[in-house]
Amino acid sequence: MNARQWGADLAMGVRFAFGGGREGWVRAVLTAVGVGLGVALLLLTTALPNALANRDDRGSARQDFTYTGKLLPKADDTLIVADRDTTFHNKDVRGRLLQPEGSKAPLPPGIGGFPATGEMVVSPALDKLLRSDSGKLLRERLPYRVTGTIAQTGLIGPAELAYYAGGTGLEQHFSGGTVERINYFGPSPNTQPDKLDPVLLLLIVMVFVVLLLPVAVFIAAAVRFGGERRDRRLAALRLVGADGRMARRIAGGEALAGALLGLVFGTGFFLVGRQLATLVDVRDISVFSSDLNPSPALALLVAVAVPAAAVLVTLFALRGVVIEPLGVVRKAKPPRRRLWWRLLMPLIGLAMLYPMTGKGNTNGNFNQWLVIGGTVLLLVGVTALLPWVVEAVVVRLDSGSVSWQLAVRRLQLSSGSAARMVNGIAVAVAGAIALQMLFAGVQGDYTKETANDLTRAQMEASVAGTTSLAEVGRRLTDTKGVREAWAISTTSVGNRAQNPDDELEATVGSCAELREVARLTSCRDGDVFRIAGGEYDDQTRRVAKTGNTVYLNPTYAASPTTPTAWKVPAGVKSAAHRKDPTGYARDGLLFTSGALPAQAAKGLTQKAYITLDPAVPDATEYVRNTVARMDPLSDVFSLAGSEQSRQLRSIRTGLFIGAACVLMLIGASLLVSQLEQLRERKKLLSSLVAFGTRRRTLSLSVLWQTAIPVALGLVLATAVGLTLGAVLLKMSAAKIRIDWSSVLAMSGIGAGVVLVVTLLSLPPLLRMMRPDGLRTE
Repeated sequence: MNARQWGADLAMGVRFAFGGGREGWVRAVLTAVGVGLGVALLLLTTALPNALANRDDRGSARQDFTYTGKLLPKADDTLIVADRDTTFHNKDVRGRLLQPEGSKAPLPPGIGGFPATGEMVVSPALDKLLRSDSGKLLRERLPYRVTGTIAQTGLIGPAELAYYAGGTGLEQHFSGGTVERINYFGPSPNTQPDKLDPVLLLLIVMVFVVLLLPVAVFIAAAVRFGGERRDRRLAALRLVGADGRMARRIAGGEALAGALLGLVFGTGFFLVGRQLATLVDVRDISVFSSDLNPSPALALLVAVAVPAAAVLVTLFALRGVVIEPLGVVRKAKPPRRRLWWRLLMPLIGLAMLYPMTGKGNTNGNFNQWLVIGGTVLLLVGVTALLPWVVEAVVVRLDSGSVSWQLAVRRLQLSSGSAARMVNGIAVAVAGAIALQMLFAGVQGDYTKETANDLTRAQMEASVAGTTSLAEVGRRLTDTKGVREAWAISTTSVGNRAQNPDDELEATVGSCAELREVARLTSCRDGDVFRIAGGEYDDQTRRVAKTGNTVYLNPTYAASPTTPTAWKVPAGVKSAAHRKDPTGYARDGLLFTSGALPAQAAKGLTQKAYITLDPAVPDATEYVRNTVARMDPLSDVFSLAGSEQSRQLRSIRTGLFIGAACVLMLIGASLLVSQLEQLRERKKLLSSLVAFGTRRRTLSLSVLWQTAIPVALGLVLATAVGLTLGAVLLKMSAAKIRIDWSSVLAMSGIGAGVVLVVTLLSLPPLLRMMRPDGLRTE
């Protein structure tokens, strides 16, 4: 058979699809919608790497802290930048104060000029928030007048909350660590790119496989819409002289027509979704529509692979069908499906994954091709096993209500169609269960318990020494939502006034406040204490030796300050270690307020610890506003009991976004598939109603026809998902642990999607039961 004959037969199938009247067009459009939804998601997937790369490039281009440890000299091309990041309702707000020192000072990307003192330029999302009622508390924290907006080149995403404000007097705060003098915007020469360890790379590979495989399954199912009516047309072709092979190629051409139209629909769906992408904000991740540009090579691969797959799937589906001039042998009882070859795929998949068991993070990277191949074979094994399972179960079902018998008889005659509709759900659920097991198994390695004592404080704030210690405590205590607040002052003590070799920490406060950070036997104002003997302390006794002259607030090259000389008196008392609410046990010197030299008060930083009232919803926002009024350059932290790796959180966020898209695809594709099956049975449903069958009975039968294969598919998916999850945990050298709540949640979500689709298909079902459905031409 030459290529010309193949081309001619495929072209004839395309003409039948588009020129075969209303039936041909409806089938082609339904196929195109199903394929188009999958193509749109594939195009989105190919565009995501480019979108994330553009986000990273814009974030890198606006970096403004070089962390070199050296203070640049003032020049005509320097700019002082102060970090004013904050948090509002668990959303990060990026803030910078800018103070240009010359006409050539570098301008941040995205703004046309420096804002004046008391003014700011904001991102569109922040501007919208500040104008809304929900942004009232944040407006109190940002006492600047909005004079412009930041362009896309200065933002990582459309939903980012960011601003640049004009600053003054920032040169007085170089010692704080959040103020720096720069002469360019861009990545620091000391910045090292984050490297993913083997287990995190395994997670990323698994996320892509698990999210994309259901898409491929749905595309394969979509090109087989209308199979029964197509077979009757093929029988007619045999009657006018076409042989069996030619008929199959013509069927492939019809599938090719639907796939090509699906590419057009998919491109349209993608372009619509691309424009709507700016409205989506998932866990603080958003992208500009202009960033969602698919890779040309990957887009071309989709454009070629989808039509080719449509033809191949159709030819494969017809391999066991005998098309005769007077009918299709599929009408007879189908032969029993064989099990042995269906088990080969998952077994081969397990064999490909087995050599990597126990590899973990210590034996190099996993072989990505073996991971992808093994996972795909194991999950595709679900699609091969499910038709056999459905057939084996429904053949044993018999007695029951009328609706049950109608559903079971239909499933016995066409169990393959029912299994195809559920295949995508089963693959998605199996993959999701495996991923949840892998996340649950390894997240302990990327989550560490903090030393924070949340019973003593839930927030920590650092305030400059321009506000007295007593004032800091009083104002925080008077803040709405605060149950208790106390503060201490901190500075450093060196053995020299400039660039000391040995340095200690000095803590200042009242006796009550010092007792929160040390164990004191007796205390009165004017006392000085020494804490020594910590795990890493080898200099307190040497530097703070009686009679030595030390320097409070010594000067460094990057932080010019005013040192204060102080001679260690003979009456220094000893104190024992006690951890503060953050779990830090300090060494060094403790000063009661009356013992600190007056000149040293200017170099102090106040550290406040706050206990919140959980009954006040916005207590954290009130605290942040109070601290910002005392010190615009303050740092405020919410204390947490544990911290999780940023990389793991990013991967989980990507999984969440992808899973949401796949679920939408699953629902839409299932609805299209359900409508196509109902359309094919329109005359049968109308006939049953005409003979007196109740509509309620038929509606229940449709529900049973969906529920039985779905239940079987979820059971099979759970078994395969648990198996794959256990293998992945073994590969990661993690303990096998089944999170049954996640397993039930994944199965419940899959069943919920099917239930929603079934309910949405009921109105069309009721319309198809009308007697006029018996009309024919």
